[in-house]
Amino acid sequence: MVNPQYSERLRKKSATLPLRPGVYIMKAKNGTVIYVGKSRALKNRVSQYFHESVFNTKTDAMTSCIYDFDYILCDSEMEALTLENSLIKLYKPKYNILLKDDKSYPYIAVTNEEYPRFIMTRKRENNAKYFGPYTSAETVNNVIISLQKALGLPSCRRSFPKDIGKVRHCLYRHIGCIAVCDGRVTKEKYRELVDSAVAFLSGKADVLLSSLTEKMQYASDNLMFEAAAEYRDRIKAINRLCEKQKVVAAPGIERDIFAWYSGEAAGAVCVFYIRDGKLTDSESFVFSGGEILDSSAICSFLCRIYEKREYIPKEIDTAGVLAAEDTAAAEEWLSCKAGYGVKIKTTARGDLHKLCIMAEENAAQKAKEFVAEKTKSDETLARLASIAGLGVVPERIEAFDISNMGDDNITAGMVLFENGKPKKSGYRIFNIKSTKIRDDYASMREAMERRISHFGDASSPPPDLFLIDGGIGHVSTVQEVLDAHGVSVPALGMVKDDHHKTRALVNAYGEEISIAAEASVYSLIFRIQEEVHRFAVSKMMNAKRKNVKTSVLEEIDGIGKARAKALLSRFGGLSGVKNASETELLTVRGITAETAKNIKEFFKTNE
Repeated sequence: MVNPQYSERLRKKSATLPLRPGVYIMKAKNGTVIYVGKSRALKNRVSQYFHESVFNTKTDAMTSCIYDFDYILCDSEMEALTLENSLIKLYKPKYNILLKDDKSYPYIAVTNEEYPRFIMTRKRENNAKYFGPYTSAETVNNVIISLQKALGLPSCRRSFPKDIGKVRHCLYRHIGCIAVCDGRVTKEKYRELVDSAVAFLSGKADVLLSSLTEKMQYASDNLMFEAAAEYRDRIKAINRLCEKQKVVAAPGIERDIFAWYSGEAAGAVCVFYIRDGKLTDSESFVFSGGEILDSSAICSFLCRIYEKREYIPKEIDTAGVLAAEDTAAAEEWLSCKAGYGVKIKTTARGDLHKLCIMAEENAAQKAKEFVAEKTKSDETLARLASIAGLGVVPERIEAFDISNMGDDNITAGMVLFENGKPKKSGYRIFNIKSTKIRDDYASMREAMERRISHFGDASSPPPDLFLIDGGIGHVSTVQEVLDAHGVSVPALGMVKDDHHKTRALVNAYGEEISIAAEASVYSLIFRIQEEVHRFAVSKMMNAKRKNVKTSVLEEIDGIGKARAKALLSRFGGLSGVKNASETELLTVRGITAETAKNIKEFFKTNE
């Protein structure tokens, strides 16, 4: 319910609004945007917030925070929907449901090469054929690996036809690869396998199986038993792939199922993607509980999902009933993007209704799992605060580790955990510049100084707790830096035992805090320590590999650091430079005919 202090003023202001389509922007007293909505009749919609005593608990919580509102008039409801989504992405209001990762969806690309490859990509260009989008890179990689195993397509990084004949005994042949590299596979056979994979990805598995069966029968009838056996094995492999996809509708059916759940503690949206009658993928979005999931919000969120997707089916079925005006605006927006008519329907019976209920149950389950996990995480963080004597529950934890290889590539890695979970967008790497020799304390001092310098950044606020991979010496060094800058964030060291496993925490006074008997706290600290160590080492090794490759090229007459980096960037690594022709080398800026000749001679001499 709106705050009584402001209710009369807000009622009068809303009464002056026109009965036109537009977007309204609700603001808190400090000017923060807390909610963005749209309506085909602004006056009617906005007035409801200040006249009706109850929408639901979540809407009442939002209206109680409203101090003022702005509005923008639009020519149509679809224009209002488009503007609403843009403003939600801009302001990220507390009570709107958000696509928090704002990711670009991954696709399977079939490259336009003499020997096409199947790769994962997030960018669509004109020189490849694309399938998807899929909901995660993991899904894409699993599909590609399944196709490679089923059809014997190469999974190595060799480039064909350039590498054909360079490998006499390919190890991949022993795990099912057709081994193009050994020169015994014709281009026609390779293309046939690629066409089979494309047919499967296109949803034409039945047509593909029918074609393979005919070829197997022909080969068998003509006593071509080896060829018949190959077709038989390929049929079995395709059937195994088909079995992994759940058939949920008649062949040819393409639509998406959209369901949601709104609870007091959490909400969720679940989407089932059905292609050619098969449930090929699904996606879930979980929200913390304060967000408003009404008809308008759901339709806006639905459009934001398809804003990132290339393909939109002609029909989207929802588990719940949406308001007619919201549905009409969403259908118009989706149809405009797709280039053909898109309908949003609520199915009340039959198999699709059962799928809607299944999606709804999935959404409810995801929300319940989120609540259970958050409760457990909150209890763990509260217990950590208690045993470590912290002033606040450490919802935001930053952990540091120093990694090096001798005196080279000294690196400080920082990982961020929010509410007990890693947040990779907050990971940072610091290439240490203040010391040229291995000195963990000096390195830690520089990393902490640089981290503190970014405390004023909106995207990088101070944490509730610093965790340092090390003992009393590391923590004391960090504490000195914090004290010098007047920073009151507590710092603790993560002490390891003789087996390099987490043993205890230690503060700047040298007092050890045992966590051995605290299973949940121990598990959290162990995960944080392992993650920051992994991150720091991986970044250090990447830097080391780049330096090694660059230094090798710098041994060649005419090649300095800049040209070495340019060559590695142009050809994708040292092997690419090695295999490039003199003509190809000349395409790199700064490489002369003489330098290109020197490069070829260098690799020929050092083979």
